[in-house]
Amino acid sequence: MSWPGESCYYAIWQRTEMLASASGPACGGGSVGDSGVAMTAAVADYYAGKSVLITGGTGFMGKVLVEKLLRSCPSVKVLYLLVRPKAGQSMQQRVSDMMKCKLFERVREEDPDFHQKIVGVSSELTQPGLALSSQDVEMLSACINIVFHCAATIRFDAPLKQALQLNVVATQQLLGLARKMQHLEAFIHMSTAYANCNRHHIDEVIYPPPVEPTKLIESLSWMDDSIVRDITPRLIGDRPNTYTYTKALAEYVVQQEQDNLNIGIIRPSIVGASWQEPFPGWIDNFNGPSGVFIAAGKGILRTMRANNDAVADLIPVDVVINLTLAAGWYTAVHRPKTALVYNCTTGGINPFHWGEIEYHVMSTFKRNPLEQAFRRPNANITSNYLINQYWMLVSHKFPALIYDLYLRLSGQQPQMMRIFNRLHKAIGLLEYFSNQDWEWKSDNMSMLLSQLTLEDRKTFNFDVRQLNWPEYIENYCIGTKKYVLNEEMSDIPVARQHLRKLRNIRYTFNTLLLVFIWRVFIARSQMARNIWYFVVSLCFKFLSYFRASSTLNN
Repeated sequence: MSWPGESCYYAIWQRTEMLASASGPACGGGSVGDSGVAMTAAVADYYAGKSVLITGGTGFMGKVLVEKLLRSCPSVKVLYLLVRPKAGQSMQQRVSDMMKCKLFERVREEDPDFHQKIVGVSSELTQPGLALSSQDVEMLSACINIVFHCAATIRFDAPLKQALQLNVVATQQLLGLARKMQHLEAFIHMSTAYANCNRHHIDEVIYPPPVEPTKLIESLSWMDDSIVRDITPRLIGDRPNTYTYTKALAEYVVQQEQDNLNIGIIRPSIVGASWQEPFPGWIDNFNGPSGVFIAAGKGILRTMRANNDAVADLIPVDVVINLTLAAGWYTAVHRPKTALVYNCTTGGINPFHWGEIEYHVMSTFKRNPLEQAFRRPNANITSNYLINQYWMLVSHKFPALIYDLYLRLSGQQPQMMRIFNRLHKAIGLLEYFSNQDWEWKSDNMSMLLSQLTLEDRKTFNFDVRQLNWPEYIENYCIGTKKYVLNEEMSDIPVARQHLRKLRNIRYTFNTLLLVFIWRVFIARSQMARNIWYFVVSLCFKFLSYFRASSTLNN
């Protein structure tokens, strides 16, 4: 299966020669050509000696970006991370904790002193001037070669003012800082494939914004939060949430600087666990599908509203990061006249559907169960609203009420109904994306692949045609067990024994329920007994006929 335009771009690549120049080095080192950037076909060679600025470096994607740069581009000079104090932790503590993460094990083995290349810079993206000191502004302006802007609020239900501040205003301020950077070669902005989810077919272009961002920011600045909350549905229009709305505005803000900066925009779809790097299945959060998988594996989630035949456009995080680094190289070396947009998706290239995900998630967790499951894993997907509501009542709310009653009687704090309410809110936010399909054009993604050398295609692999979905989903589920819940694979026999115990409890409960129904309803009514005997005799005759037919056939 070939990507659109791949053969054409591959032919262009074969005819294109990268000419090296002997001009003096830019800030951060590396040989440069007349344009001031390293003219080499190797991605890792480009990043050698470069100073890189990363926002969102302590987040899920940011950490993978940092790890990949250190491991696959070992000659990179320094990585500056804009980090804010959080939850009582200083900026230095957060950076130090990040480097202790299991994600960095491979880097730690290859280079025990890798932490010396990571420099934390105290910053608050929601504050004027990013809350940077004048010394830090001067330092960054003097040495940064490439910027990766990964920071954003990913809360779908974030208040509009908050989403606007972090996703749009912070981007504006970072672009202002980028304009001061004397040796900047590329500015890469991390967006989302769903920024224009109000369209069915999405090209690799920046669409006109729903409103002029600056005017919106000025208008909302004087409004009370309650007023903004009331008008938010009218402002976002046919978009499902403030996240996709503000990300669309941010793309437009970035585009306005394409005459001053070399810009690339990455649009990943639903970012999931790693596919290959640094090891399969790495994930560190409950966001998106991860929380749904865990809830299903724990036996908490029994039903979810989704279209079985709709494409589940998951994209592994290492694929996104490999594409991002390759796009950074291409943007700096080739200096496109306009900002290039890369739709980083799988649906049009290697599609996988929600119904298939349900099957593989359930089968994986039955073979590799989670510890202390609430019930045996058995989730079902339906696109019918009424059926979904029925099963939510029967399989979610009713068991939660019974369990909370048991907790109250045993003197404990009830919690299951609260857990289910949070679960229903989370899956409700995902329903918009799990019940429909989109068509993303991916010409720029295939073009970029054709520009890479064979070695770079292996090192920075983002060819999703090679992705084996059943294997990936299994590694994803096991990754949630190992890296999110911190469960040991050696404890699987105990978890299986717990599932068998839950099965026996269920059989016992069903038997007692049947006896109760018999005693209360059937045994007291002659008509009910007649109906019951008729059904039983009918079943007996059917089984006898089936047995006789099987005997004759044999």
